[in-house]
Amino acid sequence: MKLFTCSHCGQQVYFENDQCEQCRHPLGFEPGQLQLLALHNDGAQVFLPVGEGQDQIRYRYCANHAQQACNWLVPAAEESEFCRACALNSTIPKLDVPEHLTRWQTLEKGKHRLIYSLLRLGLPVVSKAEQPDTGLTFEFLSDEQKPDGEKVMTGHDNGLITINIVEADDIEREMARRAMHEVYRTVLGHFRHEVGHYYWDRLIDNTPWLEECRQLFGDDRQDYSEALKKHYEQGAPSDWQEHFISEYATTHPWEDWAETWAHYLHIIDTLETAHAFGLEIKPKAAADAEPVSADIDVDPYHLATMEAILDQWLPLTFALNSLNRSMGLPDPYPFIISPDVRRKLDFVHRVCKQRG
Repeated sequence: MKLFTCSHCGQQVYFENDQCEQCRHPLGFEPGQLQLLALHNDGAQVFLPVGEGQDQIRYRYCANHAQQACNWLVPAAEESEFCRACALNSTIPKLDVPEHLTRWQTLEKGKHRLIYSLLRLGLPVVSKAEQPDTGLTFEFLSDEQKPDGEKVMTGHDNGLITINIVEADDIEREMARRAMHEVYRTVLGHFRHEVGHYYWDRLIDNTPWLEECRQLFGDDRQDYSEALKKHYEQGAPSDWQEHFISEYATTHPWEDWAETWAHYLHIIDTLETAHAFGLEIKPKAAADAEPVSADIDVDPYHLATMEAILDQWLPLTFALNSLNRSMGLPDPYPFIISPDVRRKLDFVHRVCKQRG
């Protein structure tokens, strides 16, 4: 993600901030501009942007700002009480339970970062309220909201993405990661994976991309339930790293696509952050070594090829992993990008470029 500054005093601020810690002006994210705006109250909780050159559109905060779950803005003239990201919600947890509120707030942070990336890519982001057949919607549920002790299963079904709010609990998520033998499990990762299934429906199925997708990822017409059962009974093939980004990607072509899609978003978003900080990777021990050197001087959203993106990404992951090891922490990117995975990532990139 890019860096944001307060448009009143120039202080650097985080994407989730709703107030500048230096000048104390309210801040709100304007999704049309993809900018975090400093605001002044124009009365009755209506705000105007601060600063020369700002338009004079009046805004109000999304209704979920009252629960500290959103800092996005809605034009005051619009009828909707929710911003572009929160309008995608169909169900949220019961907020009278304190831990539900904190978990939902954590989930919203991940979801808003996801929507930012989708908007930057120029992908369609439309709610089911607008387009019931092809729209996107989220439901955040606790197990208590299911009858007879049923468990809420995180997943995707025809544009409906369900997230069990227990995923927002660090301890519970770590227990699940270990039980599932995963090297990586995050809230944002869940969102990126599940929305990958949605965009397979929107961008690949019944399009000219489908045949090439099947050549790279496999035939999606194979029985999904049987493939899932086989994966959990037998695990991944021993040579999975030669062809897949993760063990779970070996389950079925749909899961391979979703895992690859999620990693594409990991790469693009992290590189945008590195670019915003002006990072240059130039190890002193190997000053001109191509595999571990990179000058991240171009916004990754503007790079034409996946090869150019990976030329920046691989040195950055080497640096990130090395820094974490210096702190005694796990590698933030514990994955191997094989030639087959490169080809799959390239396909995702070309699909997004054409659509965006």
